[in-house]
Formats: sequence, C-alpha cells, structure tokens
Amino acid sequence: MSADSSPPVLVVVGAGPRATGLLERIAANAGELWGDQDRLHVHLVDPHPPGPGRIWRQEQSALLRMNSMAEDVTMFTDESSTIDGPVRPGPSLAEWAAQFSGRGPRHAPYAEPADPDVLAELRELTGSDFPTRRAQSAYLDWVFRRVLAELPLGITVEWHRTTATAVTGPPDGPQEVRLAGRADPLVADLVVLAQGHLESAPDAGHRAHADFARRHGLFHLPPAFSSDADLSALRPGEHVVLRGFGLAFVDLVSLLTEGRGGVFRTGADGTLTYVPSGREPVLHVGSRRGVPYHSKTRYRLQGPRPPLPRHFGPEAVDALLAEGRPLELRRDVWPLMAKEIGFGHYHELFHAHPERTALPWAEFSAAYDRLGWYDDSLTALVARAVPDPADRLDFEALDHPLDGVAFPTAEAFQEHLRDHVAADVARREDPAFSADLGAFHALLSVYGQLPRLVAAGRLSARSLATELDGWWHGFFSFLASGPPGFRLRQLLALSRAGTVRFLGAGVSVGTDEETGTFTASSPTVPGHVVHASALIEAYLPGPSLERTEDRLLRGLYRAGALTEEVVSDAGYRHRSGLLAVVPTDGHVLDPSLGGPHPRRIALGAPTNSRAVAAFARPRTDAPGFRQNDAVARAVLRALRAAPATCDISDGEKEVSII
Repeated sequence: MSADSSPPVLVVVGAGPRATGLLERIAANAGELWGDQDRLHVHLVDPHPPGPGRIWRQEQSALLRMNSMAEDVTMFTDESSTIDGPVRPGPSLAEWAAQFSGRGPRHAPYAEPADPDVLAELRELTGSDFPTRRAQSAYLDWVFRRVLAELPLGITVEWHRTTATAVTGPPDGPQEVRLAGRADPLVADLVVLAQGHLESAPDAGHRAHADFARRHGLFHLPPAFSSDADLSALRPGEHVVLRGFGLAFVDLVSLLTEGRGGVFRTGADGTLTYVPSGREPVLHVGSRRGVPYHSKTRYRLQGPRPPLPRHFGPEAVDALLAEGRPLELRRDVWPLMAKEIGFGHYHELFHAHPERTALPWAEFSAAYDRLGWYDDSLTALVARAVPDPADRLDFEALDHPLDGVAFPTAEAFQEHLRDHVAADVARREDPAFSADLGAFHALLSVYGQLPRLVAAGRLSARSLATELDGWWHGFFSFLASGPPGFRLRQLLALSRAGTVRFLGAGVSVGTDEETGTFTASSPTVPGHVVHASALIEAYLPGPSLERTEDRLLRGLYRAGALTEEVVSDAGYRHRSGLLAVVPTDGHVLDPSLGGPHPRRIALGAPTNSRAVAAFARPRTDAPGFRQNDAVARAVLRALRAAPATCDISDGEKEVSII
C-alpha cells in the first residue's frame, strides 16, 4: 500500500462492548497482520457512546446493578485464552476501580469519571461487590479509550453518533452504509454488524394481550429491556402480573419499589424490612419453575482451582463428532456435561472440606473417572463418599424444585417460597458450601466447549430447539446467572410487606372478558386465580429477524441478503430467529449468493454463533473473546487483500473524530 493511496475502510455497526472487543483484537493482531505504518480507517456507527453502547450506557437508573462481582468482570484475554492472536492482559473491573482509592496502580489513559456518584462508588468498590451498571459503563468507556491508544498510528477511528439504516453493495465491490440523517453513505471495503442485543416487535401472543389491554384500558408490557421500559402508567396499589423470575424481573421490581421511593431498613437482628412509599403496585410473580434464579455466590474457592476441562473438553467433543450420527443434547451430550460439572463440585468439596467426605480424593476421582453420570455405580460411589445429601449434586432436584408440590392456600405457598429463597441465599453466601462455586466454574467450562459442537451442525433440529436453545439455556441461567444475594433478601422483605406475591410454577396467564382483567394461576396452588389490571412479560425479547426492530437487519432480511438459522431434519424444523453466519469467521450467509458474503460479517448476540457475552469472568477462555480474535484476524486479512475504496470523510459536523 503506497503512502498516498486511500486507506482501506472498515465500518462497524454498533459501538458497544462487542465492537470494543473487536477493536481490541484488531489492535492486538495488527503487529502480525497489518504493518505499523499502513493505514486503515474504521467508522463506528452507534447513537450511544462507544464502549458502553446502549445496554451499558451511563444514563440509566443507579438502582440497576450487575449480577457479577467486580473481580469477575473483564474485557481482556489472559493465559486461559485459546486464541491465534497474542494475549494482551488487562485489569478486571475491580482492579481498574482500585486506582481511584489508591489501592492499585493507575491504568492509562487515566481519567476520573465525571459523575461524582460513580466515582464515589468506584473508590469504595471491592472485588466481591456487585457494581452498578453505571460503574460498568465507566469501565467500558475506559477500555474503549485504552484500545484507541493501543492502535497502531496508521489505524484511525471515527464515531458517527447515529443509526445505520441500510447496507448495499456487490460481493466483489464497495459496500455502502446508509446513516440516519445523512444523505451520503459511508463507503467501505468491509462491514461488521455488531449491534448487540436487539428489540423485537411483539409476537402473536403478546399482540393479543396488547389488544386485550387496549380494549379494557389495562397496562401491558411485552418483553423489553428493563432500563428502557416505561412503567409510569402503573398506579399505586394496582395488581400486576409479572411472568418471569429472572434478572429482568429483579430489575423491574427494583424500579417499581425503591424507584418509587420505598426504603429497605435493616433491624437490630439483621432482618431486612421494606418500608413502602405508598406509590408501589402489588406484584404477582410466576414462571415455569416458580422460583427465582439461584443467588450468585459471594465467596471464592476454598480449595485449588479444578483442572478443567476434564470430562467435557476438546477430546470429548471430537469423540462425539466422530460418531457420525445426529446427536441429541440430553441423550448424548448432557451426561458428559453433567459429569464435568459434578467434577468441579466434588473437586472443591474434597479439597476444601475433606471432613465432610469419607474417601480420599485420589480413590474417589479414580472411580468417578471410570463411571457415567447416570450409572447406578456412580450414585452408590457418591453416597458412600459424601455422607450428607446436602453436599451431593442433584441436577433434577435443582432444575424443578416445585415439581409435585402443591399447597392448600396461597399464604402457605408464600411461607414455603420465602424459606426456599432464604435457604438459597444462606448457602450461596456461606463458604462452607463452596462446592457450589466449583460447579459454577465447571458450568462456565462446559459453556465454552459447546460452540464448536453446535457449529458442527450435528445436533438434531429438535434437540437444538428444545434442549439447547430451550432447556440448557434456561437451566444455565437459572444456576449461573442469578442475582446477588442482597437482591433476594430484598425480595423476601417485599414478600413480607405484601408488595410481592408468589404465584407458583407452570404459571398460566389468561384474560377474562367478563371482568376485563388478566388472570394468572398455577398448579402449585390449585384453584387460586389472581385477577390483575396489568401484565408484564418480565424477560428479554427473544431473537427474531422477522420481527427485529433493527432497521438495517430487517431490510437485509426482507431483501433476501441474509438469512435466519433454520435447522431441519426428518422429524423437525427449527427456526431460531438468529442471523446465520459462518462459524469460523462470522461472515454473513447471503442466500442470494448461495453462501457467505465476502464483505459482510456479523458477531455477537443476534447471530447463531451463540457467543453472546461481550465481557467475561477472568481465566475462563471466554467464547466471546475467542470469536473476537478470529473475526479480527479475518477482517485484517480481508482488508489486506481488498483494494481501498474511498477517502476518509471530513468536514461533517455530526461526526466525532476520536
């Protein structure tokens, strides 16, 4: 490339943490794949600030928190990362925050957050604290600024604070990216779609509930991101059904209680009490399981880190793929996954709490390695080696704690579920039960091995739909992605105050034309029916190219320039709603070309790579980091081979040069 030629141009649609992670990997790989003085111009297109993006923007309620401890959040690769590019370590959120209190070194480029409340939080933040989302926003902003500083001199970045509305262009020529409010398109050699989590228009069932609400003057909220939801129409004392018991529910409850002036107070005995403001609605919550997600642990491993993977690693995946037949997750894969998770659990139990075991670890692990998870011999081994049933791992009991349980009255069930939640919080905050954290580490390891198995296309369509995207995703979230313990203690206080009421498992939501109300019932409390004037679907929108509210993706989908992942076999057809990409490098599959589009790449949440997490726990070989590295290397190679298409734009007032 000559010094006076126009530089290659990359347009990245989206400027949140996934785009930031991609830029970090471009910076890391440039030394090998891009000359130090060679030029490249990168356009970032996002109406929200680069780094945090929309989901992690600073402008959201200070009540909203992360469900990870500060020491468990990083944007950087480390010694565990299995990537082709170089590892470039960096501080976790906790390590970065420590500089503001003088407890840690300064991290360039140093700058204190402008928000005094965020700065005060960071100065007090410890590794085991659960930060606000605004604190994470400040961290992501710093990561973005660090990435810019690490880019070679020839790579420049330009941020357009607007929305990309369309992409056009031939597979062998320049791509034109249209921007809202701008007449001239950006002209690019390569386009990366990294919009992150997207809104979807309501499906038929939600539209029916919305229509019912309009006819009867009720409130209805379809699946939405909690920080964007308008809850102002809910009246004090109004009865509201919330369907969903995960993290979206936790956020919504915080906004509708503390967000309306309620206060939590701790008594002399440590009991938390909720003092209502009088402006809260009454919240009736139910879900498939009928219980909240398990509390996050707030302790560290008490024994050595388990050597993972052991039973479900690359060799196990290779063996499954070598069988040359369609695979079923629950039948063929889950027993190996379960054994891996069990290994993490028992490794920690035997090493950290040997007084609660009856065999030496070497003897137990040798026998464990030989047996299958569902073998009767393994059940007998565990019973002999682990005397207390509370120390044994029982996935079926964990998965459906209310199965086969019924209560004569709603009040009896309230008391039962409060006991259940209190016991869960106590266990997750007591390091005596650190075996649960060993299982969590193994869960993350298992999660990291699945993308290659899925990418091979060997799971049957039914298994992909009902077992991977259905059961496994829900079970993983239930065990590993729950709220901090303090949130569940708040839930208990809200229950005792009568502000939150529990409905039960298998909740059924309906409509009553005669009374003009939504109804909710559960077999957990037979015969008990709640009537409400508001319904909130307390979970995030599912992926859907057909109903996406992203104008660019919707246009490409309707033009036949990208496709939804559709998996079919003799007995089943699964439409996941996810954007189909090449697993290895993220190139968009274009039906009009009969294969991948050479100049369009997509990564992150909307794609069927299923590597959605843009940041991760340190030392877990995060799938998202692996994907970022692979895509960054593919981008640099493609741009090196492609002819430059245009000059850098200038003189445009709406554009920020970074």
